[in-house]
Amino acid sequence: MRIRSWNGWLSLLSVAVVLALWRISTAWGWVDPLFVPPPHRVWDAFLEIVREGYKGSPLAKHIGESLKRLILAFALAAATAIPLGLASGYAPKFRALIDPLVEFYRPLPPLAYYTLLVLWLGIGDSSKIALLYLAAFAPLYIAVSAGVARIPRDRILAARSLGAGRGSVFLHVVFPSCLPDIFTGIRTAVGMTYTTLVAAEMVAAVSGMGWMVLDASKFLRSDVIFVGIILMGLIAVLLDLLIRFAERRQVPWNGKE
Repeated sequence: MRIRSWNGWLSLLSVAVVLALWRISTAWGWVDPLFVPPPHRVWDAFLEIVREGYKGSPLAKHIGESLKRLILAFALAAATAIPLGLASGYAPKFRALIDPLVEFYRPLPPLAYYTLLVLWLGIGDSSKIALLYLAAFAPLYIAVSAGVARIPRDRILAARSLGAGRGSVFLHVVFPSCLPDIFTGIRTAVGMTYTTLVAAEMVAAVSGMGWMVLDASKFLRSDVIFVGIILMGLIAVLLDLLIRFAERRQVPWNGKE
């Protein structure tokens, strides 16, 4: 408990140092306030957006629209990537069919194929959710597939020697064994989806956190940009904490071997 408490104080200290450097650099004129506004300007912009909204929409709507796109895309990715990853790790022939497709598109920048998604699916939310889905699918699929491949062969053979069928081995041995890798893939996939959010809201969007940041950049509203970035970062941290909490509940044995 003491170690965790000390680590927590270190985290708070690092945040305090960054905030202090930000305050000092703007107060002493080390940076141009047009590009790096002082903290009080960012706070004032935040209060203004909370009270009056941004471009006619309340802040809750911008946050809700972004989270809606992100959650829908991630839910679709989890519903497909986890089963396909499990099957690929368990059946090498199936993996040979899926891997080339994933490895082909995985290194591509999202904007490289976003234009195609807009042509195919239109400028509405469908193309945005599809882009976020592709961003989440690859890291989650790879993590799950690698997790299944790392399961000791002896563990599977021991279950079969006790009379377990293929379905029982898959359900009671393979899936629980790769749960830590699944949660690792989930955390990575959420991060990748979040980083693609701005690109997804670049085309024909009128709401969302990413759109708000991009729109503010057109008018050099660096205070609004900072508000958007800080809010996106805080929401991402909250999502990661929720995933880690679920991991501790569902995989209590992880890290204790």
